[in-house]
Amino acid sequence: MSGLHSDAILERMMALHPKIIDLTLDRVWRLLERLDNPQDRLPPVIHIAGTNGKGSTLAMIRAGIEGAGLRAHAYTSPHLARFHERIRLAGELISEPDLSAVLDECYAANGGEPITYFEITTCAAFLAMSRIEADYTLLEVGLGGRLDATNVIPRPALTVITPVSMDHEQYLGDTIAKIAGEKAGILKRGVPCVVGPQEEAAEAAIEARAQALGAPLIAQGQHWHVSEDHGRLVFQDETGLADLPLPNLPGAHQIDNAGAALAALRHLGLGEAAQEAAVTRAEWPARMQKLRHGPLIEAAPEAELWLDGGHNAAAGQALGRHLATLPARPTHLICGMLNTKDIAGYLAPLAAQAASLTAVSIPGEANTLPAETTAAAARAAGMEAHVANTVLDAVKRITSADPKARILICGSLYLAGGVLRENG
Repeated sequence: MSGLHSDAILERMMALHPKIIDLTLDRVWRLLERLDNPQDRLPPVIHIAGTNGKGSTLAMIRAGIEGAGLRAHAYTSPHLARFHERIRLAGELISEPDLSAVLDECYAANGGEPITYFEITTCAAFLAMSRIEADYTLLEVGLGGRLDATNVIPRPALTVITPVSMDHEQYLGDTIAKIAGEKAGILKRGVPCVVGPQEEAAEAAIEARAQALGAPLIAQGQHWHVSEDHGRLVFQDETGLADLPLPNLPGAHQIDNAGAALAALRHLGLGEAAQEAAVTRAEWPARMQKLRHGPLIEAAPEAELWLDGGHNAAAGQALGRHLATLPARPTHLICGMLNTKDIAGYLAPLAAQAASLTAVSIPGEANTLPAETTAAAARAAGMEAHVANTVLDAVKRITSADPKARILICGSLYLAGGVLRENG
């Protein structure tokens, strides 16, 4: 063991491959073999892919499993404030000593050969999870599915595909059908797959892959239905009806995510306690999260501050629909985005709900859109737009004119992570 802090080991790992993303499984299989294949020793795996909602759906499934008195490992990405958020062992975030140890072990086993940061850290997660007892393992796909580093489980207990939309086209393809085909790469022969609501082309691609593999689908609109009715969540499948509280994660889109989580839990045979816990106890930061303390709150004590990390056109649509349901109050956006994202598609659904947008560059992020570019895109969408050097400066500018404003910081998980590190 090197005795290095996890941050130092992670920094070393960044230098092992010239690209951040290089989709193939060869390097992962090589390192896993050297580690004696920890992926084969995991508790039953639930593997989750999708463009939007996979993190929230995983959080609800985890809450349900824990509500049933069971324990679950969870692997998610990216992290917001600290890398440790990516790995939960039997419900608890991995400790610094344990994280440093498995990272060190993987770095040594890799022997300096090329491997991406996500690939080697995924192997480290498998290694850590293989050594702790739990009842289930929840794996969130990083990018796509077919060639994602998590796609090495020969026979998961269940797979899940949340809504597929346009994102990461440079890696996954330039049509919904191509992207859905990549997501459907997590399907395994004979393993059931819960499928959330999909566009017609995505649904067809998933069905084609499932048919080729003999993988039974448990699809929304066919095998299960979910809706809001008089302030309650109503879920129905072939086993019966469940009448539950609305999800504690805000936003109408969480109804569909809850439906996928409930379909998964019911398939696993988990009962009423698990199902209620799924919709009442889930925690997932930076998804319409209300900020309650920190320098931003101190700078704007009368304002209402929210944080959301959604960053594609579908996320913008969901956010716009949610803002339209909130009590009347001027809403001001503080937005920073990456230059790989469809900023016009993201902002268009928000224009009708926003009194203004203040653009910021994402601190420390090489691929940030310059604030001036974001502001120009906002003006093109019909918004009043300004530029600020920091989120704090933006909050101060907005509240100097409207102390009781509703402020939504949005556009990127990287921006959200920086906000949470300072105000979490």
